[in-house]
Amino acid sequence: MVASVIFCASLVFIPAPMLFFPLSITLPVAALAAGMEAAWGYPAPLLNMIGHPVMWIGALIDRLEHVLNRMDTSERTRRLLGFVALALIIAIPVTLTAGLLGMGYTLLPAPVMLLVQAGLASTLVAQRSLWVHVQAVGTALRHNGLSAGRNAVSMIVGRDTSALDEAAVVRAALESLAENFSDGIVAPLFWTALFGLPGAVFYKCVNTADSMIGHLNPRYRAFGMAAAKLDDLINLPASRLAALCLMLAAPRQQWPHIWRTIKRDAPRHRSPNAGWPEAAMAAALNTLLAGPRSYGGKMTKDPWIGSGTSGAGVADLERGLRLYRRACGVLIAGLLCAALGGMIGA
Repeated sequence: MVASVIFCASLVFIPAPMLFFPLSITLPVAALAAGMEAAWGYPAPLLNMIGHPVMWIGALIDRLEHVLNRMDTSERTRRLLGFVALALIIAIPVTLTAGLLGMGYTLLPAPVMLLVQAGLASTLVAQRSLWVHVQAVGTALRHNGLSAGRNAVSMIVGRDTSALDEAAVVRAALESLAENFSDGIVAPLFWTALFGLPGAVFYKCVNTADSMIGHLNPRYRAFGMAAAKLDDLINLPASRLAALCLMLAAPRQQWPHIWRTIKRDAPRHRSPNAGWPEAAMAAALNTLLAGPRSYGGKMTKDPWIGSGTSGAGVADLERGLRLYRRACGVLIAGLLCAALGGMIGA
């Protein structure tokens, strides 16, 4: 209920023009963005020169948090200011994006602007970077041992990694692969497919805010509540689509087992969204994921997801990466079909 109210309120801050991009434009933008990012990712020279859009959003969030999240105010006040901060975090980047697009469409032909939108939207998708970071875990384990594997996986997970054995390192990498397939790829493309580039920016603003301030600790519990609730809400459709893509990427004879596992185990996850792709990944690889783990020195008692073995190895991580690549292919194919259908029906 709270998340729904936040979502509806956030729409007030989204410029009206972005709500009326026809699907004959937004679907091709999403399909092209997915293909572009899969082909070349975010160029390193560009990153070194101007940074990344998520860094710019992060800088805005950091500044607003520094100014508004005062620990000497009441929890109720900080919760209210968290709503204000989230509204600004959404309104500023999305308004700028919609304004620049409007200017672009007055100066350039529509086909050119479609490519511009797709190119810019591709910067908010993370197919290649996710592959690189998860593959680095397997490479480190295979060639440099457990200590290197722990260090590599610490770059992509928030749990304590210093005491993980090889199986736990692999499980952590697979969980990150599944969850970030949903959050970093399917979700931004889903919102792009609905609203074009402003939709992708809207999603990234909320998702980045959640990753920075949506934590259940004394500093952020109240101030980051709005970001955390809204992020849960807007990731609901993508998490289900991500699980479907992972299932379709597996051999056909596995589909009934994967579907049963998703229905049984996804609701058991602490997150309303992460359990869906993680359950699909666990069932497809016949391994256990999630389970007890340590955050900040405190053990959680999360249930296991899946019905296979907890003794995952590097070979399982490599199988997970192959499944991930096929799932990305399924997603891109689906977007292309939807885009073609949308253009034909327009």
